[in-house]
Amino acid sequence: MKKKLIIWDFDGVIADTEKLWLQNRMELLNEKFGVNWDFKTTISFLAGMSDKTKREVLDKIGINTDDTFWNEAMARDLQKMINGFVLTPGIEDIFKLQEFEQCIATGGITSKTEKKIKMVGIEKYFPPERVFCADMVAYGKPEPDLYLLAAEVMGYPREDCFVIEDSLVGMNAGIRAGMNVAAFLGSDLYSGLHIEEEIRNLNVTEIFYNMKDLKDYLLRKL
Repeated sequence: MKKKLIIWDFDGVIADTEKLWLQNRMELLNEKFGVNWDFKTTISFLAGMSDKTKREVLDKIGINTDDTFWNEAMARDLQKMINGFVLTPGIEDIFKLQEFEQCIATGGITSKTEKKIKMVGIEKYFPPERVFCADMVAYGKPEPDLYLLAAEVMGYPREDCFVIEDSLVGMNAGIRAGMNVAAFLGSDLYSGLHIEEEIRNLNVTEIFYNMKDLKDYLLRKL
């Protein structure tokens, strides 16, 4: 049987960390610019993106941040990482599947991603050659570049790739890459937000709230 490739997003999928980084950026924006954003607003503008893309989005809506802002955001991220975080329940059962090749394609930068991978203890599944980060491509999600890079390096045609994403931006990137996209909404970040209709409007029909159901789906697609 020919193997297929699972391409994992990290934040909000492998671990429930996206909420941590968005919280930091929301707090900083409110402190520095007085925009009074709530979490839902922050998600709608910034979820699923690299900081480089976040900065470009903010520039377009008239919030002009500088390097000092983003350095402080990163410092706050690293401070939160001291408290640690854990793998999404059940995900390691998928990591152990021999029927698939697997890699990570994340909007995080390489140095931070390395720390996150070590923190949750998954280096044995994802050595550096299986980890693709936003600073490896010119354009981050929602552009398809990162997913296309991962598929090329891993040696798989796009039709044999399964992208697992939690954000609309990331799902859009996977679709634009011509890959199979599954939505994972089991993190706290999307609890109560009910974005299923928006996901289906992207023509993503596979939506999962736990890793067992996602695993069953992936095995059915072999």
